[in-house]
Amino acid sequence: MRIAFIVNRFPLLSETFILNQIVGCIDRGHEVDIYGIKPADLSKLHPDVIQYNLLERTHYRDRIPQNRVKEIAKGIKLVLTDGFKNPAVAWRSLNPSKYREHPELLSLIYATMPSLGKPPYDIIHCQFGNLGLLGMALRDIGAIQGKLITTFRGNDISEYVRQHGEHVYDQLFQKGDFFLTNCDFFRNRLLKLGCDPEKVLVHRSGIDCDRFFFQPRSLSPGEQVRIVTTGRLVEKKGIEYVVRAIAKLSKTHPNIKYDVIGDGPLRESLQQLIQDLNVSKFVELLGWKQERELIEILDRSHIMVAPSISSRNGDQDAPVNVLKEAMAMGLPVIGTQHGGIPELIEDGKSGFLVAERDVDSLADRLEFLVTHPDQWIEMGKAGRAYVETHYNKETLNDRLVEIYQSVKSTSP
Repeated sequence: MRIAFIVNRFPLLSETFILNQIVGCIDRGHEVDIYGIKPADLSKLHPDVIQYNLLERTHYRDRIPQNRVKEIAKGIKLVLTDGFKNPAVAWRSLNPSKYREHPELLSLIYATMPSLGKPPYDIIHCQFGNLGLLGMALRDIGAIQGKLITTFRGNDISEYVRQHGEHVYDQLFQKGDFFLTNCDFFRNRLLKLGCDPEKVLVHRSGIDCDRFFFQPRSLSPGEQVRIVTTGRLVEKKGIEYVVRAIAKLSKTHPNIKYDVIGDGPLRESLQQLIQDLNVSKFVELLGWKQERELIEILDRSHIMVAPSISSRNGDQDAPVNVLKEAMAMGLPVIGTQHGGIPELIEDGKSGFLVAERDVDSLADRLEFLVTHPDQWIEMGKAGRAYVETHYNKETLNDRLVEIYQSVKSTSP
């Protein structure tokens, strides 16, 4: 099959779930093109990006000028220089009036140019709902051809809907061929927005279980208990509440260390909170790490915390990918009763679930794990078994190809 992936920033270290699907299709003998809105940080590349030469398969949208006059002038220039590949499509891309309810589609010409002249695809897979809208528009004007599948993953089914209204996906639900969500929680939300239940399945985001080796967790005499969280430093990740829980716990258990892997707009405020709570020797913000570095940190850690919350702008999380990786490596985990996380953690078996923003409960469950290292091995085994059964990327990629083949064979 010929498969086009429409993505946002690529290749993004925090979105290995998309990378896993792209590589899975290539491994299974399919031809893949990637259409990205803009490049991510190219100084830190996942090994698979290099091994599979994915940047050579990636076509980026031209940068849109901030000034409206310059935006129009550059758009006209693009038509004059590249529009000859398909003049009719180029002309249609300049008149996106029917997409006025979707402001991001008004500069459709910029997204159109990379796909001009490409042969039809069997499958166009849009990663995130807002990119499904883009894929729909590109297909409407004839810039790209193929069956349209959209995966909803979190922000697109929470914050984006709050911003643009509950009818934002009405056209996509009518014109799209099939839809996927990465958890039951988001599938139910999609149904409430009006998606046909016959056209939507849960397809979970997998991980490479062979890359994350299981290691029974134990504590040597005098060793620090190392606690870790990974994620963007944004409100919905809830990291401030773990920092506060660590501040409480450190008063009676000074042998703890909390590492936060990731970066983002809240780094400065989190650093200030760490100083205000006087926990600088217990909490460290490590910034982004490549996968090899991440694995090394997880390897020497004992407990993983995923404290996600519903942010004020409505953004929510699916089951967190790095949480799966930590469970595969044998770490007991603590997560929140939030989004799709309860679909991943078996409360009391592989770890614990607590309410969002509940500092006292976080501190209590952390204290239990800190003082009961004898429980770590059994919890780690349970987590590994659950991830292997439900989130193995090879099994899930086989299933994804089956879905593609099924959608491809359906009548228009």
